[in-house]
Amino acid sequence: MRHSDIMKHPIFARMYARVRPAVDREGAGAHRRRLLAGAAGRVVEIGAGDGGNFAHYPAEVVSVLAVEPEPYLRAQAREAAVRAPVPVEVVEGTAERLPAADASADVVVVSLVLCSVPDQQAALAEAARVLRPGGELRFYEHVAADGGRLETAQRLADATVWSLFMGGCHVHRDTAAAIEAAGFVIEEVDQFDFPANQPNPARPHILGRARR
Repeated sequence: MRHSDIMKHPIFARMYARVRPAVDREGAGAHRRRLLAGAAGRVVEIGAGDGGNFAHYPAEVVSVLAVEPEPYLRAQAREAAVRAPVPVEVVEGTAERLPAADASADVVVVSLVLCSVPDQQAALAEAARVLRPGGELRFYEHVAADGGRLETAQRLADATVWSLFMGGCHVHRDTAAAIEAAGFVIEEVDQFDFPANQPNPARPHILGRARR
């Protein structure tokens, strides 16, 4: 099977594109705005999905290279790019092999994507490669719970069918530790539950920025 075939999740992609706007209205959109506030210069967005971040890029952003491997979501993102307030180019590619030159980005954005990449360290190494020295990694991800019944539920979900039905997602990943292990220095991080007070194994989130 070709690698490009592995990245096709047609059922999940259509479900995601259908529910994402409603989830944004319930609070995720505000998190996206916080994620991108103050971003400037040249941006590489890894795993752009259907383009949910595009409307929130500030005017100081010169360009966005949005990388999305899933064909249906990539097509949706290209439609969203037309309406974006900044120039956005949507291209095919994977987190582990970004179609961008070394040190070509001022900011790399990962938004609800490091849960689903096959290899977090390879993806983060690519993020570091395309960032200029001193560049920023902006991250908004759901992560592993710290003990208790929720962590048990996450481990069970990852061991059974969650990833199969959720586009390769893994809910029990310590993504902050992975970011640091990749050589980034986390300068700011907010930890919160979203959606709050719901029995969702993907509830714990982090949002912040790190420096290369």
